[in-house]
Amino acid sequence: MGIVSPLGNSVDAAWARLLQGESAFERMQCEGLPDLPVARASFDVSPYLGKLQQVGTERVSQMALVAARQAMADAGLASWAEPERVGLYVGTGMGGAATMDAGYAALYGGSRIHPLTVPAGMVNGAAAVIALHTGVRGPVLTYAVACASSAVAIAEAAHALRRGEVDIALAGGAEALLVRGTLAAWHALRALAPADEADIARSCRPFARERSGLALGEGSAFLVLKRESDSAGDSRAPLAWLAGSAMRCDAVHLTNPDARGQAATLRAALAASQLAPADIGYCNAHGTGTVAGDPVECEALRQVWGDAAPGLAFSSTKAAHGHLLGAAGALEAVWTVQALRTGELPPTHGLAEIDPACAGLGHVLGPGMRKPGLRHAISNSFAFGGSNTALVFSRA
Repeated sequence: MGIVSPLGNSVDAAWARLLQGESAFERMQCEGLPDLPVARASFDVSPYLGKLQQVGTERVSQMALVAARQAMADAGLASWAEPERVGLYVGTGMGGAATMDAGYAALYGGSRIHPLTVPAGMVNGAAAVIALHTGVRGPVLTYAVACASSAVAIAEAAHALRRGEVDIALAGGAEALLVRGTLAAWHALRALAPADEADIARSCRPFARERSGLALGEGSAFLVLKRESDSAGDSRAPLAWLAGSAMRCDAVHLTNPDARGQAATLRAALAASQLAPADIGYCNAHGTGTVAGDPVECEALRQVWGDAAPGLAFSSTKAAHGHLLGAAGALEAVWTVQALRTGELPPTHGLAEIDPACAGLGHVLGPGMRKPGLRHAISNSFAFGGSNTALVFSRA
């Protein structure tokens, strides 16, 4: 696994900060907008791209390349023995948001538009850059499914492996949208939480009675996937197993979630994994912190888990690193794998008074909790358009 995240670019170091209840939010000022809480990522792409190459490569693609290279290194893969048998599956919601924002600013400001605006800003730009600089020659695919994009990419990578289309899959996502145009659009949607005047770190509070919206973050995460039969002789032991996944659509509303559709996704993911609800010990929630979204997710989980719901440990890491939109599913898949590896569960940062509509589940609070017997966990990604995805992981 490899990450570029607001909490850091080492999986273990960022995980430690997450368990300690740290937050990456800072205040961002944009002309014409109120101060907003955002979670930025800091990274160095110079080991992979020279200065001239960086000029024509979008920020989202740079982050994706760094995280993908880290994942390859973590898997002991400096290169590919058969590059045509390697697939690349990338999720992103907005693609080259910074490039498009700069292009529009130049157009309406009377400046010259950068000649590489189209290739830098295209939605499949990150996938193209990774393939170019890592030598992937199998299928190179991009999924734009809003907040579920990179979870869909991981699920599709696993399907391709099971069908025998590829032997190795590099799957994940990237998002870099902390630019004025995108922030203004989200602010107009009335979905963003205001900056907490007393404590910026508590601006996004999923499942809290006083929550007021989501906070945007940026980053990237990638995982290397292989079939069990192909990993037997590897020098690196698997970190976890992707036991199953499911994708379903609410088909109800463009932005409002629906418990029936989410519950159908959860049931399908459990069936694909051949597991019962009570087998799942932890859920990394979609949990964005919106007034409308959080209770719906909780209701869907209560419907599916039934009497076992209070025993389901449950938290949203978006309270610490923000909502990475298209990259959220991949980063949160990394945290779900880490929970299985370490037996530790991250808390929902800043959650004190739970909304009664979000009660009835085993919310992980304060400093997190130990769960050494954890064997199976699920990660939820529920997107605008009603596209829902759930990934089930099992301990290796």
